[in-house]
Amino acid sequence: MNATGKYAQEFVEVDGARIGVQVYPEPEGVTDAPVVLVYPAMGVPARYYRPFAAALRGAGLAVAVADLRGTGESTPPPGRACRYGYAQLAADLGAVREALKPRLDGRRTLLLGHSLGGQAAVLHLALHGDRDVDGLVLVASGIPYWRDFTGLRGYGILPFTHGIAATARVLGFWPGWGFGGRQARGVIRDWAHTARTGRFPLLDGVDAEAAVGEVRTPVLAISVDGDQYTPHATLDRLCGKLTRATVRRERLTPEQTGVAVDHFTWVRAGTPLADRVADFAAGLPDR
Repeated sequence: MNATGKYAQEFVEVDGARIGVQVYPEPEGVTDAPVVLVYPAMGVPARYYRPFAAALRGAGLAVAVADLRGTGESTPPPGRACRYGYAQLAADLGAVREALKPRLDGRRTLLLGHSLGGQAAVLHLALHGDRDVDGLVLVASGIPYWRDFTGLRGYGILPFTHGIAATARVLGFWPGWGFGGRQARGVIRDWAHTARTGRFPLLDGVDAEAAVGEVRTPVLAISVDGDQYTPHATLDRLCGKLTRATVRRERLTPEQTGVAVDHFTWVRAGTPLADRVADFAAGLPDR
């Protein structure tokens, strides 16, 4: 256990990188609880999700949270030598699942992606198959296509995202100046592509857009009122790509949380959302 005693810090080696995984104790009084594997937002360390992990455990779910490559406890730190992008983030999730497999076998398993983590989770299922994954939960996630932002803000998305992408090309990485934390240029390149086109890029020669359309894993998709980075329409666009999956589309409102929340702060008021995830898990069909 770490110093707080709230989770066990583990590591998974993959292609020269080390992915940090925080594994929380089983929920009290529950055996063989469904497992929720959380994949974070860009630049957000796994430890940020501790309040939400507690809420999920309180709802009777087992929880593990993986740091994205280059963030939190995961390596390598983004720099000029890093070449990874969306394809590697999606593959890392498979390595984490494989490492956790002895604890996942025979139990319902859900992937829960926040923001960039949601895109990576969708791509993982699309590119590596959805075997042994019972459900996908998308929270405050989406495709940040500029046309899906209302008013003048939509016209600001393109210069914003492509200014970041241009900086990453020049410096060899994104330093995290005011947005997203330090990131590999490949991650920024792929993210900026989705903002410009509304589509996933080719990944290692694979048509990721078409592959996403073949995903059949049931989906719970929740957008957040007050979300400044992935408003409702951006999640609608991502859900629209999941043409073969059953999608349960919901919103998280201040009336439900008891306080105004945004793209990040929903994590600290996550009990209503955790209850929805538990309800979704309970209703999933048997494999």
